Amino acid sequence: MTLLSLEAATVRLGGRTVLDAVDLAVAEHEIVCVLGPSGSGKSTLLRAVAGLQPLHSGRVLLDGRDQAGVPVHRREVGLMFQDHQLFPQRDVAGNVAFGLRMRGAAKDERAVRVRELLELVGLPGAGARSVAALSGGEQQRVALARALAPRPRLLMLDEPLGQLDRSLRERLVVELRELFARLGTTVLAVTHDQGEAFALADRVVVMREGRIAQSGTPLQVWQRPADAFVARFLGFENVVEARIDGEAALTAWGKVPVPHDAPQGPCSLLVRPAGVRLVAADQGLRCTVAARTFKGTHVAVHLQPADAPRLEAACALRSAPETGAEVGVEFDPAEVVVLG
Repeated sequence: MTLLSLEAATVRLGGRTVLDAVDLAVAEHEIVCVLGPSGSGKSTLLRAVAGLQPLHSGRVLLDGRDQAGVPVHRREVGLMFQDHQLFPQRDVAGNVAFGLRMRGAAKDERAVRVRELLELVGLPGAGARSVAALSGGEQQRVALARALAPRPRLLMLDEPLGQLDRSLRERLVVELRELFARLGTTVLAVTHDQGEAFALADRVVVMREGRIAQSGTPLQVWQRPADAFVARFLGFENVVEARIDGEAALTAWGKVPVPHDAPQGPCSLLVRPAGVRLVAADQGLRCTVAARTFKGTHVAVHLQPADAPRLEAACALRSAPETGAEVGVEFDPAEVVVLG
């Protein structure tokens, strides 16, 4: 069942269209991550759903009900921001209980709910602690508990892990996904971090200039980016203009084999780094190794052909050529994607 719907949602600020006729549906219990560069409209989308940003046109519906004119505190949504926005004058329990107190919950009810939530987010017995004494990860957990306290129909997260170090982000995003699955929480999150979005989401929505560029499962978006913008935003560098003729594409890198069912004619082409095979220098496309980047599980080898854009290849740690080496390149059609 659809819980949240945006219908042609449009926001204009200072004569600029920040959100451009966006249509989006979020099912109950679904985790949707909106991904995009700064200025793409993702945070504005979140604010429009929350009622913090009025629409110029279009509608936001929650459970089929138009939210026009419904104030923020009556929208049954929970909000968690990047900077957490905890109240420094209140202890942990006071922060978590804030929304419950605003809704008139009894003191005993608040105490029980706070205790449940602190155990749920991994901070049992922390109610009396000062929020100023907490680490960044602990503050994030308190902010999450506060957002969950009133049992919102929809939980919205704005760059929830943006201020945390990488190792802590990677650990907490796994914990968040497990927690939301256990609670059956419907989540709409925005982030600019691809890894965070792909680890957390059931569905990823990529935005560009106020519009949705692509929507799909993390696997769908990763395997088949909709266009060159999405591919480059996801970190793929091997994107080139091409013309498909038969089972090969004519590119600045020469002929690149494509899947047998590829549409004919002009297109943009993505070759994943795993599809750039290094061979002897007298075979294939001759390149010079311009740089190497250690990626942990492999080495990204940056290759410079004589008269063509650079290529990136993914090589095993022990077989990556040194900087300055001459190599040849061949392409694996299984790793070639024809972009829209």
